[in-house]
Amino acid sequence: MSDVSLIRISGPDQTGITQAATAILSDYAVNILDIGQAVIHNNLALGILAEMPDSVDIAACFSRLREAVEKLGMSIEFDAVSGDDYQHWISEQGKPRHILTLLVRKVSAEHINAVTSLAAQYGLNIDKITRLSGRVPLNADEQSKACVEFSMRGELSDQIKVRRALLELTNTLDMDIAYQEDDMFRRNRRLVVFDMDSTLIEAEVIDELAKVAGVGAEVSAITELAMQGEIDFDESFRRRVALLSGLNESALQQIADTLQLTEGAETLISTLKRLGYKTAILSGGFSYFANQLRDQLGFDYVYANQLDIHAGVVTGEVVGDIINGERKAELLKDIAQRENIALEQVIAVGDGANDLPMLSVAGLGIAFRAKPIVKASARQSISTLGLDSIIYLLGISDRERIAANHHKKH
Repeated sequence: MSDVSLIRISGPDQTGITQAATAILSDYAVNILDIGQAVIHNNLALGILAEMPDSVDIAACFSRLREAVEKLGMSIEFDAVSGDDYQHWISEQGKPRHILTLLVRKVSAEHINAVTSLAAQYGLNIDKITRLSGRVPLNADEQSKACVEFSMRGELSDQIKVRRALLELTNTLDMDIAYQEDDMFRRNRRLVVFDMDSTLIEAEVIDELAKVAGVGAEVSAITELAMQGEIDFDESFRRRVALLSGLNESALQQIADTLQLTEGAETLISTLKRLGYKTAILSGGFSYFANQLRDQLGFDYVYANQLDIHAGVVTGEVVGDIINGERKAELLKDIAQRENIALEQVIAVGDGANDLPMLSVAGLGIAFRAKPIVKASARQSISTLGLDSIIYLLGISDRERIAANHHKKH
């Protein structure tokens, strides 16, 4: 076997470092077995795993490398790699790979330690750590966001146990951690479906209508029971809508004018559209409001409940079948089939118990600022940041997103 050496170069980042090193290595017909480079705060670390042919004068090659690198103000180290070590490295190939995504307002050492400690606990090797968010100013405000992605490998005998451990961490520290298998679908999603109330918008519309109708307390109590999964959604929905009987139709537009989009909603939807994703609203709320969101943000599909209105007054009935949790899952499958999209390529986002069926059938189900029972049941949960943090779960950095939007404008 030829000699194998690990060459490590570090120092101030500048143009031409990799070129200078590989120019010399090419003179000696060196094969590159692996190469990696990272820059942190204008400081570069470059690693090259080099196979040195038997005929090469290794000392002369390394002497030239050292001279060239030191002229650039860099430092260089050489480590011989034994045959056993190299074969062990080869044997690691093919092990399952995983992505842990840390989402937080501002990253602390405690956050990183929590993630890396959990990885070590379950025997996962960290291959790569990447900051996906933009550079965070020292005076970051409460709306700042940070994301660090960990690429790991290793066998996980109990993924459910790992997810529970992640949930415990997020409940202890002010952060979210998403876990995904690093497979071909991860950066190849094509459809994203959303719940509306308390997901795309901050309010529960039916509660806002109830306040105008003077039955706010009664409706809120029923809503909470339904969202917690304590009573059947269809029953609770009919009971709440019945309480709206006699409400003037003008109240709907009055409420629509005051609704606030959830943090990050516009950024997320515009980015998804730019990337060619199909988007849908699957709501147990009302089509009057969902259709306005469609017009405002450009959703491809909208399914929601239609209030029965007669002579300008809400009757307290719903037109057609109620869109409940099971119906949301069916609609998700229907849209995916219509668009020829595999379920593994679908993302579903919601906050309530009636969203769990669609979260479970989607390749990536995300409980967003959800009730405890939903967070415990969903595979992913985001509570700390806004909706646009979902972009990070696709492996897309702020730099890539901003560049794409800049390109669109020009």
